[in-house]
Amino acid sequence: MAGLIVIFLLSIILLRIFKIPFSAFGLKPNKKRLKNFIIGFTISAVVCAVYFFLIITTLDYDIIVNSNYSLTGFFYGFWWTLRSVLMEELIFRGALFILAIKLIGERKAILLSAVVFGIYHWFSYNVFGNLLPMMNTFITTSIGGLMFAYAYAKTRSLYFPIALHFGWNLLTITVFSEGPLGDQLLISSGGKPMGYLYFGFLLYQILILPLFTFYYLKMKNLKAIPN
Repeated sequence: MAGLIVIFLLSIILLRIFKIPFSAFGLKPNKKRLKNFIIGFTISAVVCAVYFFLIITTLDYDIIVNSNYSLTGFFYGFWWTLRSVLMEELIFRGALFILAIKLIGERKAILLSAVVFGIYHWFSYNVFGNLLPMMNTFITTSIGGLMFAYAYAKTRSLYFPIALHFGWNLLTITVFSEGPLGDQLLISSGGKPMGYLYFGFLLYQILILPLFTFYYLKMKNLKAIPN
């Protein structure tokens, strides 16, 4: 919690130094932003659930419900995931990203944010020095970063990127037990090797949610919501 507060305060200070209003975060709630949050979270969670369902059924994993899982455990996982998402969004789509848009333009800022986000995950996932894991991590996380940055750039609000990020991470970590918190609601075992199916799952992971985001923001011609 302390780290989140520090990052938030430093972000505010940075915006003040460069005379960018706090409203640039787009945090003031309104009907459209809350709608964006609900839609982003729901679609992200559904796409994530389908992704894991395909892996489980295709590779014949055995799934059991964790008998030791509790409501307290869920709330801890919920808060842990939300805190980590908020920290990453404030760092990579917060003040520095807003400043980058101002200095180098929207497109370059989006690309820069995505690349830095991908490189950051080499270290947070502890894969630096291992070529194949580094390539996989960079591809998946930088495309995710591209999606989150694009979501902010088109809405000028952190609500939508936070929702997209949180929906996927919450399901991954607290339901399917894929993350640093270990066994959560569902525990998997067994399963066949992915083989060439790995590339199909990878394409699903890096394309489906970003394509939805692009459609929602671009094809639907969603306008940035005034601060």
